[in-house]
Amino acid sequence: MEKSNTHQEINLPLQLVVSFDQVISFYDRYIEDTNHPYHKSAVEIMEYLDNYPELRDGFSDFSKLETYKEQIDLVLEGLFPEILTDNEIKVATIPFTFQSFKYSNRLKNILQNAGDDYSFTARNLPEREMYMHACVLILNVCYGYTIDLKRPFYFDIPDKNLGITKHYRVAFNGDFCQVIPTEDAPKITQEDVHLLLDNYDNIEVWKQKFPLESYIFKGFGIMNLFDVTFDETLSSIRENLLRSDDNMVASLRKNLSEFFNIKDLKLGFSVFGGLDKKTCKTHIKRSESLIFHDEDEVSCNEFFCRGIIDKIFYKKEEIAISDLERYGEHSGENGFYKRLKAQGINSIILIPIVSSHGRDLAVLEIASPRAYELNSVNQQKLQDIIPVFQAAVSRASEDFQNTLEATIQEQYTSIHPSVKWRFYDAAENYQKQIADQVENPEIENIVFDDVYPLYGQSDIKGSSVARNEAIQEDLTTQLDLAIKVLEAASHQENLPIYEELIFRVKTYLNDTEEGLKAGDELGILQFLKKDIYPVFNHLKETNPALALLVTEYINSLDKNLKVVYDKRKAYEDSVNILNVKLAKYIDKKQEEAQEMFPHYFERYKTDGVEYNMYIGQSLVRDRAFHKLYLHNLRLWQLQNTYEMEQVAYNARKEMDHDLRVASLILVHNSSLAIKFRMDEKQFDVDGAYNIRYEIIKKRIDKVNIKNTTDRLTVPGKIAIVYSQDKDALEYMKYIKFMQSKNCFGKLEKLELEDLQGVSGLRALRVEVIYREDFNEKSSLTIDQLMEELK
Repeated sequence: MEKSNTHQEINLPLQLVVSFDQVISFYDRYIEDTNHPYHKSAVEIMEYLDNYPELRDGFSDFSKLETYKEQIDLVLEGLFPEILTDNEIKVATIPFTFQSFKYSNRLKNILQNAGDDYSFTARNLPEREMYMHACVLILNVCYGYTIDLKRPFYFDIPDKNLGITKHYRVAFNGDFCQVIPTEDAPKITQEDVHLLLDNYDNIEVWKQKFPLESYIFKGFGIMNLFDVTFDETLSSIRENLLRSDDNMVASLRKNLSEFFNIKDLKLGFSVFGGLDKKTCKTHIKRSESLIFHDEDEVSCNEFFCRGIIDKIFYKKEEIAISDLERYGEHSGENGFYKRLKAQGINSIILIPIVSSHGRDLAVLEIASPRAYELNSVNQQKLQDIIPVFQAAVSRASEDFQNTLEATIQEQYTSIHPSVKWRFYDAAENYQKQIADQVENPEIENIVFDDVYPLYGQSDIKGSSVARNEAIQEDLTTQLDLAIKVLEAASHQENLPIYEELIFRVKTYLNDTEEGLKAGDELGILQFLKKDIYPVFNHLKETNPALALLVTEYINSLDKNLKVVYDKRKAYEDSVNILNVKLAKYIDKKQEEAQEMFPHYFERYKTDGVEYNMYIGQSLVRDRAFHKLYLHNLRLWQLQNTYEMEQVAYNARKEMDHDLRVASLILVHNSSLAIKFRMDEKQFDVDGAYNIRYEIIKKRIDKVNIKNTTDRLTVPGKIAIVYSQDKDALEYMKYIKFMQSKNCFGKLEKLELEDLQGVSGLRALRVEVIYREDFNEKSSLTIDQLMEELK
């Protein structure tokens, strides 16, 4: 049954009139030439067609296409020869409507296989674009211009038998049509043409120059369709690979399903690192595989047969397995066979794709549930696709490598976003020297002058003592367990050597309980390894009862460290909880602080958190710096230090060890210069005078209050170290503001002991008022802080 789309009224500058005048005119020529072999039949046809003058004169009522179907078939017989009707994909149509009325047999069959719900219309051809095409046609035919708006258009026609969609490109033949201006058609001038050429996106301009139905289109068109499914699939694969989104695999599966005419085709892939040729093991980097599940590493010898290993991993050649059952018989039903069998796969093609830089190997898996549906013959169709996949694998590998490098830069050699512009400038200048072939090009130093530093820390108080106590308790437990084994052995065998070993272990135990000194832990562990463990191994092999005690001792040790690690683990877990919470909090808050004014920030994670900030004009290229931003940042730092105290206080609920932090802020009144140290990959102060600031930073957390042995930094209070009175006045204003918010309690003014090379330091120390219900949402916002300074 022929598939015809329903005619829809569309707005065009053309009145569409169906006419076969130009075809019928050919018969007139045959009649005039009495020697022409078609003369006699032409006379008979014309006598018959003279009874239907409307076919020549034309009609706009498209329902008459059905009325005159028999006559139209006769007129178009020369254009649709019976000898070609089963080969050509061709249809007669009314342009701009895709109203079709004469089909070749092959197109009829294609449309019958498309299903009843398919409408024979072109892909993505909106009415606006149809109008533009009609206008350009008028300019070219009626006015002699050669304006090119030709774009290929396509039909996407389902094949219900195969369960896929096929794609056809159209070649349009307009030899049998003409365009005639009506009396209402405005005359188009050269100026009008220039105006139109500059206003493609303004449809109203075109409608003004070409009003609705101001021209007559008379005739019909012929569309020849060409199967371009292969080319469309290639194009779609390229597009999907470039897109690389979450639906990429599903989209590619659809592409390859059309490519192989397999509606239930399966697709998977894996990306491997280098193959270890000694062990024949390979690391799986990423996988959406039909073959692998959750593996990170594959032992190829155990999983694949030798043939697949050689082809895929060594020769990098494709391989087709057309009959899985036959493969299973020859391979001993290995792991590869079992994985495919479990998924109902019976034929598969494996395609190794090496990235251009050779770092990665991707294996594409194309599979079918039926044997021989994928084979060594249709495998050859992939030769045009493999370069596309290779380019995509190379790009993905490069992207992954860039991501790794970005992660390394971020995590290990951090360059803060606020100053990246300066590094880019330096890198561009360096590359320009290379491009200009400058002899011995040099990378310039990165220096920022006249910046104001801010330093702070929230240090876990007494961490070294707590760590030593944890080590002491674990060692005591381990030595007690060793004594237990040796005493049991002594009771059973009564050998003097056991008494001597017990004595030595107890000596170590007594020393440990009295307190650890540097090197004690290592000495104890070496003693156990050298003198005790050989005895334990002997007991384990010779005495079943003692073997249980030895096993109990071994099970009490950490599998990796080979020591009792209970108290230390609890301590280190507590430190980690606190470190992570503090680091995450300040990192998030710091991003908000950048909104005030861009500034450099670097954080270090020790036993607690330590950080540097620098702010100043030289750090930015498109903002004007004012000291107001420095004061804002100082207030933000104080507020943030208070909030980190709250975070640390509330984290105690989650920790086995009751750890507290002691917070400190160092105020430096004058500006200084910082320089990026290429050897250390970090910023440091520049210049001899500015070194004093670094000395203070390194020593200030251990400083005592003047004429006492009391440390300045203590839990529950924030210390603000300064040397100029005006700094104290500034921070007292901030403290008073936060006291009004019930954040701070009592304020102390303290003098500090002299440090080596530094004297005259003083401090404000303020009590923190803790809140059990503290959360980030209850903290002051940046806007509130800035409002306070106005």
